[in-house]
Amino acid sequence: MSIVVAPETYQLAHELPQRLRLRAPWLSDRRLDRLALEAALSSLGGVRGVRANRQAGSVAIEYDGQAQHRRAILDWFRQPPPTLLTESNRIANPASPDLLRVFSALAGLALLPALTQPLRRLLTYVLIAPTVAEGAKTLGRKGLKVEVLDSLAVGLATARGDYFTAIATQGLLMLGAFLEQRTTRHADDLLRHLLKPMPTQSWVERDGTLVQIPCSELQVGDLIEVGPGEMIPIDGKVVGGNAAVNQASVTGENLAVRKEPGDKVLSGTVLEGGRLRIRATRVGDETTTARIARFIENALHQQSHTQSLAERLADQRVYLTLGTGALVYAATRDLDRLASVFLVDYACALKLGTPVAIKAAMYQGAKHGILFRSSLAIDSLAQADTFVFDKTGTLTSGLLEVTDVFSLDDAWEEDPLLALVASIEEHATHPVADAVVKQARQQRLEHIEHEDVDYLVAHGLTTQVEGRIVAIGSRHFLEAHHAVAFADHEERIAALEQAGKTVLYVALEHRPLGLIALRDSLRPEARAILAQLRRSGVRRLVLLTGDRQDKAEALAQELAMDAVYAECPPERKAAVVEELRAQGAKVAFIGDGVNDAPALIAADVGLAMPRGADLARATADIVLLDEHLQTLLAARVLSVGTLRLIRHHFRLSATVNTAVIAGAAFGLFSPIWSALLHNGVTLGVLLNSIAGVRFEPPIDED
Repeated sequence: MSIVVAPETYQLAHELPQRLRLRAPWLSDRRLDRLALEAALSSLGGVRGVRANRQAGSVAIEYDGQAQHRRAILDWFRQPPPTLLTESNRIANPASPDLLRVFSALAGLALLPALTQPLRRLLTYVLIAPTVAEGAKTLGRKGLKVEVLDSLAVGLATARGDYFTAIATQGLLMLGAFLEQRTTRHADDLLRHLLKPMPTQSWVERDGTLVQIPCSELQVGDLIEVGPGEMIPIDGKVVGGNAAVNQASVTGENLAVRKEPGDKVLSGTVLEGGRLRIRATRVGDETTTARIARFIENALHQQSHTQSLAERLADQRVYLTLGTGALVYAATRDLDRLASVFLVDYACALKLGTPVAIKAAMYQGAKHGILFRSSLAIDSLAQADTFVFDKTGTLTSGLLEVTDVFSLDDAWEEDPLLALVASIEEHATHPVADAVVKQARQQRLEHIEHEDVDYLVAHGLTTQVEGRIVAIGSRHFLEAHHAVAFADHEERIAALEQAGKTVLYVALEHRPLGLIALRDSLRPEARAILAQLRRSGVRRLVLLTGDRQDKAEALAQELAMDAVYAECPPERKAAVVEELRAQGAKVAFIGDGVNDAPALIAADVGLAMPRGADLARATADIVLLDEHLQTLLAARVLSVGTLRLIRHHFRLSATVNTAVIAGAAFGLFSPIWSALLHNGVTLGVLLNSIAGVRFEPPIDED
């Protein structure tokens, strides 16, 4: 349940030329989602850094000092999003440890020799009170957890009158908690760093002249002009000019890419030289940069199966520590040994190291053009043993080119036919439409006026030209929906299909008008990537295609695929995935079309290629932002490496902590040494997790 944040309840506490500190009552609320707050502010134009302090009820914001960006920050605070305060965040945002408790413990140790016995006891009670209270609260709410063991350890030392050990142990616990919290927060900061501030103003054409308007007012279809050094605020298609565009913020590739009319551009990318006129196809929350932001928000809040398992295993090992301590005390009656055992637990390294490693992997992935929708996607991709490829746009380039144009009506020549189809297809966004429009532009064909276009997903388009109905699409669409018979042209159609070409059918007034043939080419890196996927642990490679059986089998043999499903209609794709899962396979599905969405959802993990349709990208668990299949292999390598790192940490933590418990049980380690060794292991695991997998994108063997 969301709580509305009251407007006009902030105070400008302090200001420097490029720094603001603001206070507000709601900033100290336990229900505040700190990550969402910092992410939202970081996405504002000109903001370079955000630091929220819930204890002080304030937030510090570093920005570029520009007046319009200062005004935007203050405007945001006048009406912050209501979702920042939710009841679920009361548990998700526990009190953060701070260095004050560590310094308090050090000061207590320094004062201890100068105090009388009653004052030593009082000082110890005051310093350990937060740990004991947290342990009691945890026991009442959640049962036996690590906080209970910590409170028992410092409580036992105090009960024995060993105040030095109690205070020293308290200080070590607080130092460990502080370092763990800072390391975990750094992992969140890594992901939040990927949230790129977008421009606040944009030059757009209005009534034939360029005017500057807020980016929030941009609409689909607007013509936008972007100059050197400026960031593109929308996703769109270039209609004029040419420029070198740096796409590093989206794909991870630092080399500038040449963009010219007909090319697509993405929000968040920057012009290094030249000038572009762009027609907006996605604005606001629908842009690539906005989707990246949503992926990151999911990553900061969702748990993976591995993370949940790590927490369950960690909680179970609290009972192991408690049981070991009971046995040690029963055998020795030594409270010192009992406290030493209680200060060692497996929970910290397992509970904290796993999410930090996963967030580091998501950060690495995003830097290299791989967007994981959540940590679940990393789990699922690493464990997938069967990869199912929808051929077009994945194993093939998806960049079709027109090879043949045939008129089936003597009144129409090939060029006017192509011009007609291109004029209508420019309203669609699939690869066939792009290829036809590109060919017409290359031939400098005139645009043909027409009425509004009706689009039936995965089938075709219809419109009217000079009062006559024009239908374009698949043969099934024209024959089943418009009663257009192409049987008289069967021989020509068969020859085109036998040559491996895609055929686009055109009808005028329910009669055949023409055929346009297009060819797709196999990606040059496909064979090498498939071989490397197999070496990464993939057992089965499966091909899905609408091609005829003989052609499909030839391609499958060329690529060394294990199975092929030919002449597969769109509605059959999800059924194939479900059949494979029913056989016990863990399936990764790779596709890019509108009709791939059901299969992407049905698979254990769905991956969408960068040229994929909006629906495919919206339903995929992983979106690849680089066209090369190396990105797919990189996603697999990163996922497998991350799970391997987590398992390594589990074994390391279990081995070292078990050795420390054994040493404590035999009296080799005092409580102070137990705390030092345990916290050292935890910190080592956290630092290694945040470093993440030693990841370098795989090199194409071709």
